[in-house]
Amino acid sequence: MKILKYIPIVMALLLTSCDLVTPDDIINPNVDETAFLNSDNPMETWVNGTEKELALHMSDFVELMEILSDNYFNNYTRSSKVFDIPQLLYNDADVTTLQRHVGALREMADYGLTTVAAADAKTTNADRFHLLWVKAYSHLLAGDFFRALPDKNGGPAVEWDQHLQEALDVLDQALLLAQNDNDRAFVHTLAARAAHRLGNRQLAVTHATQALSLKGDLLRQVHFDSKNGVLNRAQEAIWSDWFQPLPRLDFLDPKYYQMSSSDQCPITLAKAEENYLILAEAALANGDVNGAKSQLSALLTLVKSRPVQTGINDQLEGRYNGGLKVFPNDPAYRVQASPSDPLREGLIIDRRPPMLIDIPYISGTSVTQAMIDALADHDSALELLYLMRQEIFFAEGRRPADLGIRLPLCEVEAAHASNGAEYTQAWIPSFIPLNGGMDDFTIDEQAMTVTIAHNMNRVIVDNARTADVAPFE
Repeated sequence: MKILKYIPIVMALLLTSCDLVTPDDIINPNVDETAFLNSDNPMETWVNGTEKELALHMSDFVELMEILSDNYFNNYTRSSKVFDIPQLLYNDADVTTLQRHVGALREMADYGLTTVAAADAKTTNADRFHLLWVKAYSHLLAGDFFRALPDKNGGPAVEWDQHLQEALDVLDQALLLAQNDNDRAFVHTLAARAAHRLGNRQLAVTHATQALSLKGDLLRQVHFDSKNGVLNRAQEAIWSDWFQPLPRLDFLDPKYYQMSSSDQCPITLAKAEENYLILAEAALANGDVNGAKSQLSALLTLVKSRPVQTGINDQLEGRYNGGLKVFPNDPAYRVQASPSDPLREGLIIDRRPPMLIDIPYISGTSVTQAMIDALADHDSALELLYLMRQEIFFAEGRRPADLGIRLPLCEVEAAHASNGAEYTQAWIPSFIPLNGGMDDFTIDEQAMTVTIAHNMNRVIVDNARTADVAPFE
């Protein structure tokens, strides 16, 4: 994608008044490239600027990927009204925006590693480490969510698996510059994620095991700054009444909340939970149900240790305010994941006045130790594992990758890439319910029950041996 010609514009953004990105000695934000490169601390500014851009880009990814999945329904007029269907057209402005985010992160990282590093003798290995993992993360986004994207400015479209391999290659470079065990665990976790999606079981297990040995409770997030206008757009959608969660995920919402008007919650980029999930899935693929149960038990212990925000006032969230359909808001409702699933209690929480609610904001799950202990076969264990993946990564923009959905190459890029015409259609697996089916449910007010139309975790298991989902199978 052609990003480099926009570098002066990106630099202008980096050199705004935002405290996150501006060194004290820069007064005029409208500097040219030469002046920037000859300023006192260009690399410090550039690294901070990539952090700002990553935050803004991730908030867009989370907002749109959440409604593309069965996690949330857009019950309002703001944000995309077609991702819920899902309808993913190559001329959709949101598809174009997400693709540009990927390209911008990659090009910003490359520019910092080459031009800025060459101009700033004070560039450190910590600076290079940061830019390398940002570059790797751009390839992870490309590999998780797109059919194909260019991997260099003006280049042809490169398929998703090649992006994941490029992410692994860049992470190998970053690992050499990691400053501490937390950094190393972060790199290994991202590498485990890439290897998992590629279906490389042995490599994923190696990285996941190494990550846990270095930092068993790893958490790496990107942060926002309301004072200077670096805002989490996903928080606006989730904290307000735009997005409504699938009823069986009600107890996890809102992951992004406001205790005061200036609060901006961070978005998680990597956490140790992913490594336990990968190890459990690898054990199942090896036919080791007991080994998988052991990993899931360790995972549950970690999830229970994560913090919970108490006393959230979500009373304006009526689960129906001005929306397109009514969502349950009474904890007396029991919920079943499909018409053939058992009814479960405790998934709907009471947020009506005067109630305050408690939300696990790093990881949460409805899965209990008794549910793990009861697992007796591969398929039931894999379904539970994907339920835990859904709940633990809830509101982090990860779910469409687990469902096998991939965005097309956008119209502008398709016109420039030599092979662009091959990738202008989204990839939506045949087993994905269309016409909003992933978000469908019915409410029985007499029986106080909610029935989800499709248990997508069972759909994943039923299609586990296709190329779209469950990469280790």
